[in-house]
Amino acid sequence: MDLRKPPPPPSRPEGCLVVAIRLPVRIVVLVLVVPVRMVWDALVVTGRFLRDTVLRPFGRALLWAGRAVFVWPFVGLWRYVLVPAGRALGWLGTVLVVVPAGWLYRYVLTPAGHALAWLARGLGGGFAWVYARVLTPVGHALAWLLKGIGAVLAALGLGVYTAVAWLVRYLLVVPARRLYTWLLAPVGRAVAWCVRGLGWLLGVLVTGAGVALYWTARVLFVLPALALWRWVLAPVGRFLAVVAREVGDALGHAWRVAGRISRAVGRALGTLFRWIFVEPVRWVYRSVLTPVGHVVRDAVLRPVADAARAVGRVSREVLASARDTVRQARADVRRMLFGEARQPAPVDRREPSVHDTRTLGRSTTALTKD
Repeated sequence: MDLRKPPPPPSRPEGCLVVAIRLPVRIVVLVLVVPVRMVWDALVVTGRFLRDTVLRPFGRALLWAGRAVFVWPFVGLWRYVLVPAGRALGWLGTVLVVVPAGWLYRYVLTPAGHALAWLARGLGGGFAWVYARVLTPVGHALAWLLKGIGAVLAALGLGVYTAVAWLVRYLLVVPARRLYTWLLAPVGRAVAWCVRGLGWLLGVLVTGAGVALYWTARVLFVLPALALWRWVLAPVGRFLAVVAREVGDALGHAWRVAGRISRAVGRALGTLFRWIFVEPVRWVYRSVLTPVGHVVRDAVLRPVADAARAVGRVSREVLASARDTVRQARADVRRMLFGEARQPAPVDRREPSVHDTRTLGRSTTALTKD
């Protein structure tokens, strides 16, 4: 791997005109571009703030609303209506169409098809016997008869054709060939020679006229247009190209410098806003509101919470005692009306009783109890 940097591209030599144009153009463009760049950066910051705080939550809300209005109803319709209905229709189609069709094909159409195939094979054998024993000999006889008639007609036609060909040859072809050889060919050669001579004369005239018109157009149009392009338009175009290139370079340079200026101004405004608003608010929150909040919490809220918890605890105890009293009174009334309830016979379940429950401090299991 070659770790050496490639040499920089050779710079083109610049003339004094380029250097004289560059500085004022860059100054003017920088003065014009700085406000545009600052406005652009402000719009970018505003757009990002609106995107993060307004457009993105609004888009999410619209997405949720779209799902709730359009997607979820169709999903529910598909899942709970169309799919069960399709399954029911499929089951009905299977029961009402597929099963009867299979039974019809198996027990009706298949035997009928086998019978038709057997009948077709029988008819095909009969037709084959008729073709081999009857139609083939008749066809051979007709073919032999037609071959004889064709031979006779061919012999008659050959004689007629020979006679007609001899008459056509000596009545039409030989006179036409002699007419072409001794009359039409010499006349055609003479006409062609005249046409070639006339074409050469017209070519000479057209060439002379073309040369005259070419030099006239060259002197009147081409040479003035060439001089205008070489001595006027080309220098003006080069000057305009230099100006356009310098303006483009100045715009790029001014845009970058304006970006740095706009960033510095934005940072200065942010620092000023932090010193004027954020830092005082932070100091007030940290030095005033936080101690006051702690004092209010320790002096007011925490005693009030303890008192509320104590009141709640007393209320729960009062309600529990009231429930026990009501339960005992209900049991006394039931005992006075219906007497004592019958106690169930004790059963040795080798388990601790209700009042003598298992604890971690005593051995009350079935293997270790006394």
